[in-house]
Amino acid sequence: MRMKEELACMSDEERREEEIIAFPQPQKKLVVVGYALTSKKTKSFLKPKLERLARNKGILFVAIDQNRPLSDQGPFDIVLHKLTGKEWRQILEVGSLKMLISTLPQEKFMEPLFIQSFWFWTRTVTCSLSCNNSCKALVCFTISKDYRQTHPEVTVLDPPDAIQHLHNRQSMLQCVADMNLSICYGKVGVPRQLVIERDASLIPEVVTKAGLTLPLVAKPLVADGSAKSHELSLAYDQYSLQKLEPPLVLQEFVNHGGVLFKVYIVGEAIKVVRRFSLPDVSKQELSRTAGVFRFPRVSCAAASADDADLDPSVAELPPRPLLERLAKELRRQLGLRLFNLDIIREHGTRDHFYVIDINYFPGKVWENARV
Repeated sequence: MRMKEELACMSDEERREEEIIAFPQPQKKLVVVGYALTSKKTKSFLKPKLERLARNKGILFVAIDQNRPLSDQGPFDIVLHKLTGKEWRQILEVGSLKMLISTLPQEKFMEPLFIQSFWFWTRTVTCSLSCNNSCKALVCFTISKDYRQTHPEVTVLDPPDAIQHLHNRQSMLQCVADMNLSICYGKVGVPRQLVIERDASLIPEVVTKAGLTLPLVAKPLVADGSAKSHELSLAYDQYSLQKLEPPLVLQEFVNHGGVLFKVYIVGEAIKVVRRFSLPDVSKQELSRTAGVFRFPRVSCAAASADDADLDPSVAELPPRPLLERLAKELRRQLGLRLFNLDIIREHGTRDHFYVIDINYFPGKVWENARV
């Protein structure tokens, strides 16, 4: 230990170095993010640049082994996932699964009191298998609580049941429609839509009864992130509606200047980018055009309109306060913290917007959102 006289003779810089050596600064706690993604999603999301930035911020990404119980791995601070299979859902919702097989005399096994007591004390699911005339095998599956309940300290992005809500285009926009958001900065709604589950031959009749106006955008009913779920068609006339392939959702096409806004929401952070979309359809074009036009994918990252020379009335981003209010309500109602909205502005208006799609953990969110 240095004497007080020695310390007094040291320069300010030397004194600071001495203090750093004598009192080492505590290291910041490492945040461990366990991820369960498809190989395609891992490749598009976990770019080297993102991993380097994360390490500099004290964040470590660790792959989750889907062949092991989640409670046996980690510990994790965050679980980030985008898998739709039942197996993964079971891993996430059920911490462990144990099997106990007991061979008991048949008369003992059949006693209701024994079965009820066993269920009460162990909270197991029981079933019986015949072994021979004198005994049966009691198979007990001991199921732990939901992983999220047994590990409340872990943030799961996001709950599987909340994500599942977005896999169906019939239900995904319902909360926006029910919200009917209208404030001084603008109003947000959804296009009128109709679900067709089967029998394409009846589509023209059903559309007429519903009073939907042509042209109509047709989208697959299931939105599971696959290439097929991103396909859409534009039907110009009643007869062509029979060529569509149910199950699907029909949305009224809203002219929007050929530009849509992708709103990326990560927690409370919001980032908006412009994308080229389908061009407007005039009344003259509608009157002389027939058929169904298919588009494999619209508004992908390659269709960026951020640097394009656009009409200011088309290019102007939605008001920030309107998006913040919308995002806040959707986070609460959907129970999600990592998703994006596809929003369009009705052409000829400044403050009338429509949400036409909602996606959980969208593709290339890092490059697109840059949040």
